[in-house]
Amino acid sequence: MNVLLVDDSRLARAELRRLLEAFPDVVVAGEARNADEARAQLAAQRPDLLLLDIHMPGETGFELLASLEAAPPVVFTTAYDAHALRAFDVNALDYLLKPVQEARLAAALNKVRAQLLPESPRVTSLPAPAVPAPTLLTGQDQVFVKDGERCWFVRLAEVRLFEINGSYTQIYFDQHRPLIPRTLAQLEARLDPKVFFRANRQQIINLNFVAGVEPWFSHSLRLTLRGGAEVVEVSRQQSVRFRELLSL
Repeated sequence: MNVLLVDDSRLARAELRRLLEAFPDVVVAGEARNADEARAQLAAQRPDLLLLDIHMPGETGFELLASLEAAPPVVFTTAYDAHALRAFDVNALDYLLKPVQEARLAAALNKVRAQLLPESPRVTSLPAPAVPAPTLLTGQDQVFVKDGERCWFVRLAEVRLFEINGSYTQIYFDQHRPLIPRTLAQLEARLDPKVFFRANRQQIINLNFVAGVEPWFSHSLRLTLRGGAEVVEVSRQQSVRFRELLSL
């Protein structure tokens, strides 16, 4: 995997080089201090991956990408978390906060390998980070989630339940349950209705996680979700839709 490092900080580039030495299949093909140098390196090296800073003299990392007709997979490396949502808009594979952690870099490289070589083995020499979480949902299959000081990247397919919790919405994936400042109505408008189902006023479920269905009071249904201990009661009106949807 040939990697191009784009960062105006010499120390930041040196640190990335040091971290990448832990991965024998990764080669640093070149470095660039700004967008102009990056364009020249991209044309000359044709790298497999772009490790890209956002704030640089002259053009930003986003402006660089906008100027390219085609770009390799991109992983942003930045000291700021405020641009994570915009990173998804340009199809970035990951978003690493400085100082970059080895485990997070390993996870990002695995995402690149999965895209370039779906059958390639994953690196296991470094521990994988806890499964990421979501924040704002975009139209893509991956979301960024920030809850306090913790941040995650999560595939929507891994989210089994959205549930109202006060003025926030709680997201359930693996053993994580972060809160985000969004309403169910806002989330529902962005979710695939073939996958995510509004069970009642408080909850939206991922249909792929339904492990059991049983009749409940007044012709309603009660669902058990795999991957957690959640039991969801489907409202009477939505139970009719659920039966039609799954042809029960």
